[in-house]
Amino acid sequence: MNSKAIVTLADSNYFELLNELVDSIKRYKDSENISICILDAGLTKEQCEILKTKVFSIKKAKWDIPVPSYKVSGKEWLKSQVSRAFLPDYFPGFKKYLWIDCDAWVNSWDSVELYFKACDNGKLGITQSIGSGYKILTKVKWVFGKIALIKSQNYKHAKKSGFSESIARKIAFAPHINIGVFSLENDSKCWKLWQDILRKSLSSGKIFGSEGLAINIAVYNNNADVEFLPLYCNWIASNVLPKFDVVKNTFVEPYLPHNKIGIMHLAAGLWKNGTDMRKDKNIKIAIKSIEGKEIEKSLRYEKN
Repeated sequence: MNSKAIVTLADSNYFELLNELVDSIKRYKDSENISICILDAGLTKEQCEILKTKVFSIKKAKWDIPVPSYKVSGKEWLKSQVSRAFLPDYFPGFKKYLWIDCDAWVNSWDSVELYFKACDNGKLGITQSIGSGYKILTKVKWVFGKIALIKSQNYKHAKKSGFSESIARKIAFAPHINIGVFSLENDSKCWKLWQDILRKSLSSGKIFGSEGLAINIAVYNNNADVEFLPLYCNWIASNVLPKFDVVKNTFVEPYLPHNKIGIMHLAAGLWKNGTDMRKDKNIKIAIKSIEGKEIEKSLRYEKN
């Protein structure tokens, strides 16, 4: 068994994206030293058979923290909001775990190595959703001229989940931490801290986003030991579109020095005429080349 694992989760609706993520990993020779593990949250038998030829292990995702059935009925994919905080329980025996959402894919192996390095000595390896080109950290509603109502996603979710006003304020304007890509060692103290906060979040709050809220609180309120990685390691395209280097045939950051995108993340979707690129690979959107020319591209993984 390898000492490192890359883990993800999907249901049948996201199988194509999941398959692309797996293919994007396996094209690198270095992936031979990595075990790919899948959490099944509603894959079909046929889909699992396809995956079995490519990955190390597939296991059924569970509700590791009990939640009211009326909140999750028919939404097996919501298990990703819980199960990713329990990866060593599902796939024991590994030294390090790298989680990658199934709507992301690996564009540069260097970022995979960075995540595995980032979690040394029990640290949480993760990326903040802030960088060049980000024009706003959170939303506020201005009333009566100088008074502002906080509309931060973290703030609202924290309050609805029963966390104190002081905790909600502490994370309200902090750069959001995206939990779609992260790394941890098997014996990191962060697992239990994250799980304990997640239990509270799930007890009264909404399910979706609960795991992200919990990790933001763990870092900004409970001072979890963290190694922040550059934005290109988890590039959320819906926030800022990448550019394309035509000569090198790869996606890059839109600003100098145009670092190569490490992991392309399609979180929240990329929409055209009401259709999400995650649902239709034929969808292409206008992005710019580094020379400034407008080109039509899909941001999905394309197997060469």
